[in-house]
Amino acid sequence: MDAGQVTAALGALAHETRLAVFRMLVERGPDGLPAGAISERLGMPPSSLTFHLQQLTTAGLITQRRVSRQIIYATDFDAMNRVVGYLTENCCGIAEVCGPVCRPAATGSNGDSKGNAA
Repeated sequence: MDAGQVTAALGALAHETRLAVFRMLVERGPDGLPAGAISERLGMPPSSLTFHLQQLTTAGLITQRRVSRQIIYATDFDAMNRVVGYLTENCCGIAEVCGPVCRPAATGSNGDSKGNAA
């Protein structure tokens, strides 16, 4: 990842609403959430949310896929890890200490994206 991509990603996250959306999607894991559910959880009109989702998508931090009539948004964990890796690559030279990598577990049937039993 180059400096321009990292700047775009950090710029997209430098807004309270987009940061809240991104964190919500990180917590949700690879399954993501439909736009309507994100809008409802944030108490935000869909038209306003669309702008913020587009900014995160353009920055490469989230993906979108269509399922029937819904658009599902999810974190691009590889992109997130590349941003964190870029920020920490010259930290202290000990990758085990400075190189956090998020590898979300597949969501279980109970909807828990952390792989914990309900």
